[in-house]
Amino acid sequence: MILEKINSPDDVRKLGIEDLKTLCNEIREYIVRCCAVNPGHVASSLGAVELIVGLHYVFNTPKDKIIFDVGHQAYAHKIITGRREAFKMNRMPVGISGFPVRSESEYDAFGTGHASTSISAALGFAKAAQISGSDEKVIALIGDGAMTGGLALEGLNNAGDSDADILIVLNDNEMAIDGNKGGLHSYLLKLTTDPTYNKIKNSVWNRLGDGKARNILQGFVRKTKKGLVTESGGDFFEAFGFRYFGPIDGNDMNAVVDTLRRLKDIKGPKVLHTYTIKGKGYAPAEKDSTIWHAPGKFNPETGERIHRAYTVDRYQDVFGEVLCELARKDPRVVAITPAMAFGSGLSGFAKEFPERFFDVGIEEEHAVTFSAGLAAGGMKPYCCIYSTFAQRAYDEIIHDVALQKLPVVLCIDRAGLVGEDGATHQGVFDMASMRCIPNIAIAAPMNELELKGMMHLGLNIHEGPLVIRYPRGLGDGTDWKAAEAFDILIGKGRKLVNGEKVAILALGPEAAKAAEAVEILKKDLGICPAVFDVRFLKPIDEDILEEASNFTNILTVEDGCLKGGLYSEVCEWMEAHGKRCEISGIGVPDIFIKQSSQAAQRAECRLDSAGIASEIRTLWEKI
Repeated sequence: MILEKINSPDDVRKLGIEDLKTLCNEIREYIVRCCAVNPGHVASSLGAVELIVGLHYVFNTPKDKIIFDVGHQAYAHKIITGRREAFKMNRMPVGISGFPVRSESEYDAFGTGHASTSISAALGFAKAAQISGSDEKVIALIGDGAMTGGLALEGLNNAGDSDADILIVLNDNEMAIDGNKGGLHSYLLKLTTDPTYNKIKNSVWNRLGDGKARNILQGFVRKTKKGLVTESGGDFFEAFGFRYFGPIDGNDMNAVVDTLRRLKDIKGPKVLHTYTIKGKGYAPAEKDSTIWHAPGKFNPETGERIHRAYTVDRYQDVFGEVLCELARKDPRVVAITPAMAFGSGLSGFAKEFPERFFDVGIEEEHAVTFSAGLAAGGMKPYCCIYSTFAQRAYDEIIHDVALQKLPVVLCIDRAGLVGEDGATHQGVFDMASMRCIPNIAIAAPMNELELKGMMHLGLNIHEGPLVIRYPRGLGDGTDWKAAEAFDILIGKGRKLVNGEKVAILALGPEAAKAAEAVEILKKDLGICPAVFDVRFLKPIDEDILEEASNFTNILTVEDGCLKGGLYSEVCEWMEAHGKRCEISGIGVPDIFIKQSSQAAQRAECRLDSAGIASEIRTLWEKI
């Protein structure tokens, strides 16, 4: 086994090309076997193996910097940079992160959990090296649709207009590029990457200066190249100021190494276009790369996925089915998602209402403003974005939706603690960031039936956006299918448990956990505080706050950051109304929560029934 002898990229650089091919096969097998028992992102990482091995082989890492985009394609990188054994505990509490993390390894040049960041970061590294006089190389490996993000285009615009020595490797795993294969293309690729050719070319351009003659000659060359080399989109990158090379087969080790060697010493901003197969080398992942993006546990021999038996529905599935119900009733209902159709439960909607379904790619900002345009045009848009990604559309939510009081329903999926994806993906900041926005309502359902009611409410709003935030994973088993959606009024909550001394104000599924904690305490210790399901963070139910102010203590519970969320709202209201209550809160503290299971993260933040019960006991003893 070659892989067993690889403890750093220095070991990789000692290998010949044929051994590199064997190493890639062993890395794939290792990724499959590890992820079969410890779930992770499979298909993306399998497709990028040759590119990663080739980059470490040709470039002098860690001095030379590789910036990943998105980070879930970096498993091979982690395995050959001294973390082979640690990869067995990938995404686990005591293990390594599923994404590059600067504090984890000197080879992780830049932390990358979200998409479209690599080009901007790589440009920063390249300019820093230029200013400091370093000769290090900087490479951005971008793929899985990240090039569609607005930030990637902003980075291209700035980098192409600079003299930065930066290489962008486009890992294109979705687009067929048959037209540029063959002998002529291979010959022209070798010509354009040849050092002697580039030396002569640069000398010619420099002698011509910046005048009219140079512009005319360069225009002629570009038109000639367009017809011979870059049928697949080179004009796009060259319009930004990049030199374009490719495409090449990114799963062909010979082509990868040969091309990277030729490009290594070509100065300035350049793009290498590669095409790869997502899921490469593992038949089930090649067949269905969407499912195998993150398949959960599976049998590595057969590819059979090991499904957990659920007796209740996921919030995402409830959302998808209810939205279909609404669309059948109202032809104005449309669904928008930034590349998260499957994860958001919208696959059924897309199939039943293809003309009213819009997957806009990894473009959260566009998704929100597009939804605003749909609303202004008379549609009823339900824009579904994961909480952690909605952060990127903050300006659009303010400027294009709330300011114009447009009735967009912002469905914030994966709100709260999300589990093994860790700090980059926690959906805990949405309430604090959006509570300060005028004209906006923020709701959180306690269970599946409340989610159904809030989605019906969204259909009936006529002015201003409605935010509905709901968590990743399973509901509590409420029979939402048989029950009719009941009327939910904006800004109105309800009392779940009558009690004394302590008033618990909870938002979302935490209200059910609080009620569960009280039932345990009532049975075991005779303790019985009151529990309120406030339902809306904004506008908050002032009748509930008025009633709660008569209790000795108030305890808020929320699956979001304490600073700026429900706890802050209650404290501010009590202060403004001259109420002198003792107020404490349970929620996410002022830290980034690392990877672990959702259950472990909830326990860490005391957001499970045991943690809530413990806090109630402490308050009760003080009283």
